[in-house]
Amino acid sequence: MRDHSQNISNADFGRLCKLIYAESGILISAEKKTMLELRIRRRLHSLDLQSYDEYCDYLFGKGGQQEEEIVHLIDVVTTNKTDFFREPDHFEFLLQKGLGELTSNSQGNRQLLIWSAGCASGEEPYTLAMLLSEYERNHPGFRFSVLATDISTTVLEKAQRGIFESNVVDPVPADLRRRYLMRSRDPKSTLLRIVPELRRAIEFRRLNFMDEDFRLPQKADAIFCRNVIIYFDRKTQEQILQKLTAQLVAGGYIFVGHSESLHDMKIPVTPIAPAIYRKTDAGA
Repeated sequence: MRDHSQNISNADFGRLCKLIYAESGILISAEKKTMLELRIRRRLHSLDLQSYDEYCDYLFGKGGQQEEEIVHLIDVVTTNKTDFFREPDHFEFLLQKGLGELTSNSQGNRQLLIWSAGCASGEEPYTLAMLLSEYERNHPGFRFSVLATDISTTVLEKAQRGIFESNVVDPVPADLRRRYLMRSRDPKSTLLRIVPELRRAIEFRRLNFMDEDFRLPQKADAIFCRNVIIYFDRKTQEQILQKLTAQLVAGGYIFVGHSESLHDMKIPVTPIAPAIYRKTDAGA
Protein backbone atom coordinates (compact mmCIF):
# COMPACT_ATOMS: atom_id res chain seq x y z
CA MET A 1 0.00 0.00 0.00
CA ARG A 2 1.43 3.34 -1.00
CA ASP A 3 1.95 6.13 1.48
CA HIS A 4 -0.48 8.90 0.61
CA SER A 5 1.59 11.58 2.31
CA GLN A 6 1.35 15.33 1.82
CA ASN A 7 4.68 15.41 0.00
CA ILE A 8 5.76 14.22 -3.41
CA SER A 9 8.09 11.24 -3.07
CA ASN A 10 11.58 11.67 -4.45
CA ALA A 11 10.86 9.04 -7.09
CA ASP A 12 7.69 10.80 -8.27
CA PHE A 13 9.41 14.19 -8.13
CA GLY A 14 12.08 12.82 -10.44
CA ARG A 15 9.46 11.43 -12.85
CA LEU A 16 7.55 14.70 -12.87
CA CYS A 17 10.68 16.77 -13.50
CA LYS A 18 11.71 14.46 -16.34
CA LEU A 19 8.27 14.70 -17.93
CA ILE A 20 8.10 18.50 -17.58
CA TYR A 21 11.58 18.87 -19.09
CA ALA A 22 10.78 16.55 -22.00
CA GLU A 23 7.49 18.25 -22.78
CA SER A 24 8.38 21.91 -22.21
CA GLY A 25 12.15 22.21 -21.80
CA ILE A 26 11.62 23.74 -18.35
CA LEU A 27 14.23 22.57 -15.87
CA ILE A 28 13.07 22.15 -12.26
CA SER A 29 15.91 21.75 -9.77
CA ALA A 30 15.74 19.79 -6.51
CA GLU A 31 15.52 23.09 -4.60
CA LYS A 32 12.15 23.74 -6.23
CA LYS A 33 10.42 20.59 -4.93
CA THR A 34 8.26 22.58 -2.50
CA MET A 35 7.32 25.01 -5.26
CA LEU A 36 6.24 22.12 -7.48
CA GLU A 37 4.15 20.64 -4.66
CA LEU A 38 2.37 23.97 -4.16
CA ARG A 39 1.68 24.34 -7.88
CA ILE A 40 0.39 20.77 -8.31
CA ARG A 41 -1.88 21.20 -5.31
CA ARG A 42 -4.15 23.23 -7.60
CA ARG A 43 -4.57 20.17 -9.81
CA LEU A 44 -5.39 17.97 -6.79
CA HIS A 45 -8.24 20.32 -5.99
CA SER A 46 -9.44 20.49 -9.61
CA LEU A 47 -9.38 16.70 -10.02
CA ASP A 48 -10.78 15.97 -6.53
CA LEU A 49 -7.71 13.91 -5.64
CA GLN A 50 -6.50 13.52 -2.07
CA SER A 51 -2.74 13.15 -2.46
CA TYR A 52 0.24 13.57 -4.73
CA ASP A 53 0.41 9.78 -4.99
CA GLU A 54 -3.09 9.74 -6.47
CA TYR A 55 -2.12 12.49 -8.86
CA CYS A 56 0.93 10.57 -10.11
CA ASP A 57 -1.22 7.46 -10.51
CA TYR A 58 -3.65 9.57 -12.54
CA LEU A 59 -0.82 10.95 -14.66
CA PHE A 60 1.48 7.94 -15.06
CA GLY A 61 -0.57 4.88 -14.13
CA LYS A 62 -2.22 2.32 -16.34
CA GLY A 63 -4.74 4.18 -18.44
CA GLY A 64 -3.17 7.41 -17.18
CA GLN A 65 -4.26 10.77 -18.51
CA GLN A 66 -0.81 12.03 -19.46
CA GLU A 67 -1.63 13.45 -22.89
CA GLU A 68 -4.54 15.54 -21.61
CA GLU A 69 -3.14 16.32 -18.17
CA ILE A 70 0.30 17.43 -19.35
CA VAL A 71 -1.24 20.66 -20.72
CA HIS A 72 -2.67 21.44 -17.27
CA LEU A 73 0.57 20.43 -15.54
CA ILE A 74 2.61 22.81 -17.71
CA ASP A 75 0.04 25.54 -17.02
CA VAL A 76 0.59 25.33 -13.27
CA VAL A 77 4.39 25.11 -13.36
CA THR A 78 4.99 28.03 -15.73
CA THR A 79 5.66 31.49 -14.33
CA ASN A 80 3.74 34.26 -16.06
CA LYS A 81 5.00 37.60 -14.77
CA THR A 82 4.61 40.53 -17.12
CA ASP A 83 3.62 44.20 -17.19
CA PHE A 84 2.54 46.84 -19.68
CA PHE A 85 5.56 48.75 -21.04
CA ARG A 86 8.01 46.50 -19.20
CA GLU A 87 11.65 47.39 -20.01
CA PRO A 88 10.50 50.48 -21.94
CA ASP A 89 13.83 51.13 -23.68
CA HIS A 90 13.02 48.21 -25.98
CA PHE A 91 9.80 49.83 -27.14
CA GLU A 92 11.57 53.16 -27.53
CA PHE A 93 14.19 51.51 -29.77
CA LEU A 94 11.50 49.82 -31.86
CA LEU A 95 9.66 53.11 -32.42
CA GLN A 96 12.61 55.40 -32.93
CA LYS A 97 14.84 53.13 -35.03
CA GLY A 98 13.66 49.57 -35.54
CA LEU A 99 10.39 50.12 -37.40
CA GLY A 100 11.93 52.63 -39.80
CA GLU A 101 14.72 50.23 -40.72
CA LEU A 102 12.40 47.23 -40.98
CA THR A 103 10.01 49.16 -43.20
CA SER A 104 12.75 50.41 -45.50
CA ASN A 105 14.14 46.88 -45.81
CA SER A 106 10.78 45.22 -46.47
CA GLN A 107 9.84 44.45 -50.05
CA GLY A 108 6.56 45.40 -51.67
CA ASN A 109 5.28 47.37 -48.68
CA ARG A 110 4.35 44.10 -47.00
CA GLN A 111 2.74 43.80 -43.60
CA LEU A 112 5.28 43.53 -40.76
CA LEU A 113 4.90 40.71 -38.23
CA ILE A 114 5.96 41.31 -34.63
CA TRP A 115 6.02 38.19 -32.45
CA SER A 116 5.57 38.21 -28.67
CA ALA A 117 6.99 34.77 -27.79
CA GLY A 118 6.00 33.98 -24.21
CA CYS A 119 3.21 36.55 -24.05
CA ALA A 120 1.75 35.43 -20.68
CA SER A 121 -1.46 37.33 -19.86
CA GLY A 122 -1.12 39.70 -22.79
CA GLU A 123 0.42 42.91 -21.47
CA GLU A 124 3.39 42.74 -23.86
CA PRO A 125 1.50 42.11 -27.13
CA TYR A 126 -1.11 44.74 -26.23
CA THR A 127 1.71 47.22 -25.53
CA LEU A 128 3.17 46.39 -28.93
CA ALA A 129 -0.21 46.72 -30.66
CA MET A 130 -0.75 50.16 -29.08
CA LEU A 131 2.65 51.43 -30.19
CA LEU A 132 2.36 49.94 -33.68
CA SER A 133 -1.10 51.48 -34.05
CA GLU A 134 0.32 54.86 -33.07
CA TYR A 135 3.12 54.43 -35.62
CA GLU A 136 0.53 53.48 -38.24
CA ARG A 137 -1.40 56.70 -37.53
CA ASN A 138 1.69 58.74 -38.34
CA HIS A 139 2.98 56.65 -41.26
CA PRO A 140 0.32 56.08 -43.94
CA GLY A 141 0.74 52.74 -45.69
CA PHE A 142 2.38 51.07 -42.71
CA ARG A 143 0.75 47.72 -41.92
CA PHE A 144 1.40 45.29 -39.10
CA SER A 145 0.16 42.24 -37.25
CA VAL A 146 1.12 40.85 -33.84
CA LEU A 147 1.49 37.17 -33.05
CA ALA A 148 1.29 36.33 -29.34
CA THR A 149 2.17 32.83 -28.18
CA ASP A 150 2.54 30.99 -24.90
CA ILE A 151 2.63 27.41 -23.72
CA SER A 152 0.01 28.07 -21.02
CA THR A 153 -3.60 27.79 -22.18
CA THR A 154 -4.77 29.46 -18.97
CA VAL A 155 -2.92 32.73 -19.54
CA LEU A 156 -3.75 32.71 -23.26
CA GLU A 157 -7.47 32.61 -22.44
CA LYS A 158 -6.99 35.57 -20.09
CA ALA A 159 -4.93 37.43 -22.67
CA GLN A 160 -7.52 36.99 -25.41
CA ARG A 161 -10.22 38.53 -23.20
CA GLY A 162 -8.10 41.68 -22.86
CA ILE A 163 -9.60 42.62 -19.48
CA PHE A 164 -7.33 44.12 -16.82
CA GLU A 165 -7.62 45.71 -13.38
CA SER A 166 -7.07 49.47 -13.40
CA ASN A 167 -3.84 49.23 -11.38
CA VAL A 168 -2.39 46.83 -13.97
CA VAL A 169 -2.76 49.42 -16.75
CA ASP A 170 -1.15 52.21 -14.70
CA PRO A 171 2.09 52.06 -16.78
CA VAL A 172 0.12 52.84 -19.96
CA PRO A 173 0.43 56.58 -20.83
CA ALA A 174 -2.81 58.52 -20.30
CA ASP A 175 -3.35 59.31 -23.99
CA LEU A 176 -3.00 55.64 -24.94
CA ARG A 177 -5.36 54.60 -22.11
CA ARG A 178 -8.00 56.96 -23.49
CA ARG A 179 -7.58 55.62 -27.03
CA TYR A 180 -7.17 51.89 -26.46
CA LEU A 181 -8.91 51.02 -23.18
CA MET A 182 -12.63 50.96 -22.39
CA ARG A 183 -14.10 51.36 -18.93
CA SER A 184 -16.86 49.10 -17.66
CA ARG A 185 -20.42 50.40 -17.76
CA ASP A 186 -20.58 49.54 -14.08
CA PRO A 187 -19.32 52.67 -12.27
CA LYS A 188 -18.15 50.52 -9.35
CA SER A 189 -16.01 48.28 -11.52
CA THR A 190 -12.23 48.67 -11.58
CA LEU A 191 -11.89 46.68 -14.80
CA LEU A 192 -10.86 48.01 -18.21
CA ARG A 193 -10.88 46.24 -21.57
CA ILE A 194 -8.72 46.59 -24.65
CA VAL A 195 -10.74 48.09 -27.54
CA PRO A 196 -11.94 45.56 -30.17
CA GLU A 197 -9.84 46.93 -33.06
CA LEU A 198 -6.65 46.40 -31.02
CA ARG A 199 -7.70 42.89 -29.97
CA ARG A 200 -8.30 42.05 -33.64
CA ALA A 201 -4.72 43.08 -34.51
CA ILE A 202 -3.33 40.22 -32.40
CA GLU A 203 -3.41 36.48 -33.05
CA PHE A 204 -3.11 34.48 -29.83
CA ARG A 205 -1.90 30.92 -30.18
CA ARG A 206 -0.52 28.14 -27.96
CA LEU A 207 3.07 27.33 -28.86
CA ASN A 208 5.56 25.02 -27.19
CA PHE A 209 9.22 25.89 -27.73
CA MET A 210 9.91 22.14 -27.89
CA ASP A 211 7.84 21.85 -31.09
CA GLU A 212 9.87 21.18 -34.22
CA ASP A 213 7.74 23.40 -36.43
CA PHE A 214 6.43 26.71 -35.12
CA ARG A 215 4.15 27.13 -38.17
CA LEU A 216 4.39 30.92 -38.35
CA PRO A 217 2.29 32.58 -41.08
CA GLN A 218 5.44 34.36 -42.27
CA LYS A 219 8.89 35.12 -40.92
CA ALA A 220 8.81 37.66 -38.10
CA ASP A 221 10.41 41.09 -38.43
CA ALA A 222 10.96 41.37 -34.68
CA ILE A 223 10.68 38.84 -31.86
CA PHE A 224 10.15 39.77 -28.23
CA CYS A 225 11.24 36.79 -26.11
CA ARG A 226 12.02 38.50 -22.84
CA ASN A 227 12.56 36.87 -19.45
CA VAL A 228 11.55 33.52 -20.92
CA ILE A 229 14.75 31.56 -21.63
CA ILE A 230 15.93 31.99 -18.01
CA TYR A 231 13.72 28.99 -17.17
CA PHE A 232 15.75 26.65 -19.42
CA ASP A 233 19.23 25.16 -19.16
CA ARG A 234 21.95 26.58 -21.43
CA LYS A 235 21.70 23.80 -24.03
CA THR A 236 17.93 24.23 -24.35
CA GLN A 237 18.29 28.03 -24.45
CA GLU A 238 20.57 27.77 -27.46
CA GLN A 239 18.26 25.30 -29.22
CA ILE A 240 15.25 27.58 -28.66
CA LEU A 241 17.08 30.66 -29.87
CA GLN A 242 18.27 28.81 -32.99
CA LYS A 243 14.67 27.96 -33.80
CA LEU A 244 13.50 31.50 -33.04
CA THR A 245 16.11 33.18 -35.21
CA ALA A 246 15.28 30.74 -38.02
CA GLN A 247 11.82 32.38 -37.98
CA LEU A 248 13.31 35.91 -38.17
CA VAL A 249 13.90 37.84 -41.40
CA ALA A 250 17.47 38.85 -42.23
CA GLY A 251 18.03 42.18 -40.48
CA GLY A 252 15.19 41.49 -38.06
CA TYR A 253 15.45 42.11 -34.33
CA ILE A 254 15.21 39.84 -31.32
CA PHE A 255 14.66 41.37 -27.88
CA VAL A 256 15.53 39.37 -24.74
CA GLY A 257 15.42 40.15 -21.03
CA HIS A 258 18.18 42.30 -19.54
CA SER A 259 19.23 39.37 -17.33
CA GLU A 260 19.55 37.06 -20.34
CA SER A 261 22.69 36.70 -22.45
CA LEU A 262 23.23 35.25 -25.92
CA HIS A 263 27.01 35.43 -25.54
CA ASP A 264 28.90 32.51 -27.13
CA MET A 265 25.74 30.95 -28.55
CA LYS A 266 25.79 29.65 -32.11
CA ILE A 267 23.05 31.88 -33.44
CA PRO A 268 23.27 34.36 -36.36
CA VAL A 269 22.79 37.63 -34.47
CA THR A 270 24.82 40.69 -33.57
CA PRO A 271 24.27 42.72 -30.36
CA ILE A 272 23.30 46.32 -31.13
CA ALA A 273 21.94 47.61 -27.79
CA PRO A 274 21.37 46.21 -24.29
CA ALA A 275 19.36 42.96 -24.71
CA ILE A 276 18.68 43.76 -28.40
CA TYR A 277 20.18 41.70 -31.22
CA ARG A 278 19.90 41.89 -35.01
CA LYS A 279 19.92 38.89 -37.33
CA THR A 280 22.84 38.88 -39.74
CA ASP A 281 22.33 38.30 -43.44
CA ALA A 282 24.38 35.12 -43.12
CA GLY A 283 21.61 33.60 -41.04
CA ALA A 284 18.88 34.30 -43.60
